[in-house]
Amino acid sequence: MSNTDFDNIPEQALAWHRAGQGAALATVIETWGSAPRRVGSQLAISGQGEIVGSVSGGCVEGAVIVEAIEAIQQGDARELEFGVSDGDAFAVGLACGGTIRILVEPVGQALSSDLLAELVAARAARKPIAYVIDLETGVRSLATNGFETRFSMDRSGFEEDSKRFVAIHNPPLRLLIVGAVHITQALVPMAKMAGYDPMVVDPRESFASQARFPDVTLSHEWPLDAASAFDMDARTALVLLTHDPKLDDPVLQLALKSPVAYIGALGSKRTHAKRLERLRNAGFSAAECARIQGPIGLDLGASNPAEIAISIIAQMVQMLRKGNQ
Repeated sequence: MSNTDFDNIPEQALAWHRAGQGAALATVIETWGSAPRRVGSQLAISGQGEIVGSVSGGCVEGAVIVEAIEAIQQGDARELEFGVSDGDAFAVGLACGGTIRILVEPVGQALSSDLLAELVAARAARKPIAYVIDLETGVRSLATNGFETRFSMDRSGFEEDSKRFVAIHNPPLRLLIVGAVHITQALVPMAKMAGYDPMVVDPRESFASQARFPDVTLSHEWPLDAASAFDMDARTALVLLTHDPKLDDPVLQLALKSPVAYIGALGSKRTHAKRLERLRNAGFSAAECARIQGPIGLDLGASNPAEIAISIIAQMVQMLRKGNQ
């Protein structure tokens, strides 16, 4: 996975532990007010004080590192809380009276190395998995079902009226873009910043070139062949920007048979109406066709490639966080 936004925090903690350096995982388990990182954010700390990840964007990391090294030495998990009660919320990056609660778990002690290895293996296999800890009993486990809403919304947190914390580990987001056009050049860097790992498919090598798309995975295969090998899962977004039926339609038919999270296709309302007619003639129902966002993107009044790319990213975020509106 080339996307640098896909964290390797549990993997690094396990590697440090196996190398004999000692390691701990710090996880944001609760926030109030204006907190800089969302619940579930993690920081891995080695016994030598090396770090990967973030629980506050650099604001409270220093204090967390000190606590984590002590936890590694003593073998105990501990909960930390930072915020306005500490005197100066702004000094720790918690404006507006924000508070952050962090759980620190030493690997191989409070957090079993076998359990962490199982979690890392699931992440490597792109399998959604939840790490569940009962803070009252200290029991830790992994689950692949029972938290469907949390998985679909990518939302870690406490179960209602309980001390069971559920950390969601979803596969990294991926984006398959068919058509190496001007919109694609604007969309790719935006998608990377939003946490997607993009791949651009276009059989025209002059369009899908490294000069036009540096540091991006490119495919010059026929779009259907590339999409078939891509394994479009529920953490994948598909964007079709060619508005050429012979390129787009076969990929659309494949996508509609998959759990892909987002399907967007470029074209006017008239073009999209003809697209839907072709799909219905191919046997797809109105409900299936309704999964396609067309014309693509939120209606922002976009008029140039960059603005269209913004509208596409906005719609992808909306689908990820709120579902189909």
